[in-house]
Formats: sequence, C-alpha cells, structure tokens
Amino acid sequence: MPALFSDTALIFGRYARQTLRSKFQMLFGVLTPLLYLLFFGPLLADLPLASRGDSWQVLVPGLLLQLGLFGASFSGFALIIEKQFGVVERMRVTPVSRLALLLGRVLRDALLFVFQSVLLVIAALALGLRAPVGGILIGFVFVAVLSAGLASLSYALAMKVSKAHEFGPAVNAISLPAMLLSGLMLPMALAPTWLDVLSHFMPFRYLVDAVRAGYVGGYGTTAMLYGVLMALGFVVFSVTVGTRVFKKAGA
Repeated sequence: MPALFSDTALIFGRYARQTLRSKFQMLFGVLTPLLYLLFFGPLLADLPLASRGDSWQVLVPGLLLQLGLFGASFSGFALIIEKQFGVVERMRVTPVSRLALLLGRVLRDALLFVFQSVLLVIAALALGLRAPVGGILIGFVFVAVLSAGLASLSYALAMKVSKAHEFGPAVNAISLPAMLLSGLMLPMALAPTWLDVLSHFMPFRYLVDAVRAGYVGGYGTTAMLYGVLMALGFVVFSVTVGTRVFKKAGA
C-alpha cells in the first residue's frame, strides 16, 4: 500500500506538472460551459424551472456536471498519443504499480475539472447565482467523483483502441445521449412522461438532481441520497474496470 501511494503520487506529479505548464488546457475546458452560462442562462432567468430555487440554481449544477462529463470522457485522447510515442510502453517496463498508472492520471483529471468548476461558479455568482456554501462544495465533490469515474472509463477505452478516430466517435455516441437524458440543461421533470421515465435509467440524472438539491439547501432529501449512492457505485465500478484493463495490458 505505501508503494501504491508513492507510485500514484509520482504519476500524479508528472501529469500535474504537464497541466500547470499548459495554461490553455487549464482554462479552455471551461469555455463551453461558460458560454452556456453567459448566453443561455439569461434566457431562463424568469422561467419557473423548478418548485424550489431559481433558474441559476437549476442551470449551474447542470453545467458543472456537463464540464465533468465531456472533459473527463475525452481524457483518453492523451493516452492514445502517449501510446503512439511509446510513453506507455516505457512506463510498463518500470516497477511502478499498474493501478498507480491509472490513479495518478485520474486524480490529475479530477483536480483539473474541480478547478475549472470553481471558475465557472465564480462567473455564475457574478451573474446572479445565489446558493448555500454547503451546496456549492457538494457540487465540487460530485464533479470530482464524476470526473474520476468517467476518466477511468475513458483511459480503459483508450487502452483498447489504437487510433484517435476510433476513440472520438465511441465517446460521442455515449456522452451525447448521457447529456440529453440526464437533464443537464433543463430538469427532466419538464419533459414528456415517456422521456422522463427513460431518463431514470441514466445514472447521471441522479447526480444532477443531487447537486441541484444541494444548491437549494436540500441536503437530507431523497434526491441527495440517490445521488450519493449512484456516484459512489459509479466511481467504484469505473475504477475497477479501468484497473483491470491497465493490469491486463501491462501483463
């Protein structure tokens, strides 16, 4: 276990330094949610989107998880490039833990997207968002968990494919329906009954509902409970899958 921690810290430090040297990577990922916030948010300002809270308390949680969804889903692109340049092969011949090769990358991604989430929330507060501090912090935790889970699956997929043009369509085929059925932009309660029912089979919906509950102070609600359970189950499943793929690839 001490070796796993030290190896994970070593891998995390390597990729964290790469990220810190790339200000473009740190800031560009928040651009799309920020544009939604600036150009889409004002359109919803006077609409009754939910029984509790205002439109900002509905939109901003969705944008936070959208940031994690799309950002982490495409994390595997970097791994494909590393495979092409032989970086992954060189890492495999070292005694570093195969689990650490995954966890170091995943922790870097989770921290990066939480940082971008902080920037997004600061912009939202300037535009009129009002939410309890506890709810905002809960939102950051959900972004970290979602990012860790999706990044793990993304890296697992990247280990299975050899070319970027195979990776991109596969990720898009999953992430776009996930966004539409999770109610990231608007609550699924506004959707037709059949679409609302269908969305309950999408795990990310429960995370969105939980963060929105937190933004109106609903810490002990059923939505929060379901969201926490779904988030924990998802990250455990994803890291387990990613670990098996990395161990098998390094065998």
